[in-house]
Amino acid sequence: MPDEEQAEPTDDRADEATPDGSVGRVFSPYGVASAVLGALCVAAVALGVVIWSSHRSDVQERSYQSRALQAAADWTGLLINMNTDNIKESLQRLHDGTVGQLNADFDSSIQPYQQVVERLQSRSRGEVDAVAVESVHHDLDAQPGRPAPAEQLPASIARRTDTVMVVATSVSENAGGKPQTVHWNLRLGISDVDGKLMISRLESIR
Repeated sequence: MPDEEQAEPTDDRADEATPDGSVGRVFSPYGVASAVLGALCVAAVALGVVIWSSHRSDVQERSYQSRALQAAADWTGLLINMNTDNIKESLQRLHDGTVGQLNADFDSSIQPYQQVVERLQSRSRGEVDAVAVESVHHDLDAQPGRPAPAEQLPASIARRTDTVMVVATSVSENAGGKPQTVHWNLRLGISDVDGKLMISRLESIR
């Protein structure tokens, strides 16, 4: 019988060997660099979103305050140009632009101005010289059970209220008299009521 070929002995440990002594290595340098780069990209995107959101919020805020200033100027323009020829129409438009306690007490609040016009039979021409936002109140009734700040509308009525200072000048020509210049310094509350800006406060500052 022919001799059976004897199988060459094998060393199982040979399969366990890895070249270059790389046993236990999990990440290559390129993998680590890729992971770091990916993290930096995610952070950059997140930062960009934050900056964009902040910029958008600032733009919206400036736009809103511009509207509030315009609303204050328009309402004041009606007030300082009220005269015997348009007093009834002016009073109605002024009243329609108010809200809250000022609307409820409109007659008594506006009476001093109305009496001057009626008594002097004056014709007034006025211009708004300057307007500026003094303060802003958000979430006026944010804490349940606590009332809104004094002379401010609760959040259930107005989303926010801005206090606007208005400086104006008018010239009144009285019947049989010489023109008289009147300087106006007013503090108005401008409230956002369902997206419409209305006057919630009227105060004359001396």
